[in-house]
Amino acid sequence: MAAGSGGIDALGQFRLEPALGPLGRDLYFTQANLMMVIAGVLVLALMWAGARPRAMVPGRLQSAAEMAYETVMSMCVDTIGPEGKAFFPFVFTLFFFILFGNLLGVWTYDFTFTSHIAVTLALSLLVFVVVTFVALRTHGLHFFSYFMPAGVPIALAPLLIPIEILSYLSRIISLSVRLFANMMAGHVMLEVFGAFVIMLGGAGLLGIVPAALSFSVNVALIGFELLVAVLQAYVFAVLTCIYLHDAVHLH
Repeated sequence: MAAGSGGIDALGQFRLEPALGPLGRDLYFTQANLMMVIAGVLVLALMWAGARPRAMVPGRLQSAAEMAYETVMSMCVDTIGPEGKAFFPFVFTLFFFILFGNLLGVWTYDFTFTSHIAVTLALSLLVFVVVTFVALRTHGLHFFSYFMPAGVPIALAPLLIPIEILSYLSRIISLSVRLFANMMAGHVMLEVFGAFVIMLGGAGLLGIVPAALSFSVNVALIGFELLVAVLQAYVFAVLTCIYLHDAVHLH
């Protein structure tokens, strides 16, 4: 938490630094990369530990793993249709990678890699490429009729087609900016009110009450950040399913 020179460096927490000492510097391995590895390992560990017992009466970990499986599977099938089962591994991986990345960043001294536009943009581009590939593989050149809906007068084509193409391409920005902006804004607020606690707490008796209020706001913000972390991962996964539905059914 930086509050030096009478100011608050709310954006300093997003600065990338080498992780793992000299090895990180040599490999350009930052704390964002480290947290991505940790998030991936935790997801794999949860699913492995949950699937290992295979008990008729599941324990806590098995129940959590089964609930995770059923939630994402229902999301895929309900949104995409029966074809959604084929895309379950992709959506499941996206959802839990983003979810664990969001949640890990709430803990003190951890880094939220989803607060970097480079990461969210890469995830969005991955979804865009997969969706476009699925559409072309399923429909071939008929896919391009998506940009000129049936029944629309040919005279409107010069206007409608560019609009539809821009709308299709805007999915990349929509997915990436939504996730990045929400995670970044929440952590900036935590930094600001956390700095207020330190600054006001050091101002003597007059600062105790404002510092306590700032601390209460920060506690509430942490709860809100946990909710946003889950919600943003869910929104990203749902939108991915919607785009896959459009790719499969062309509407």
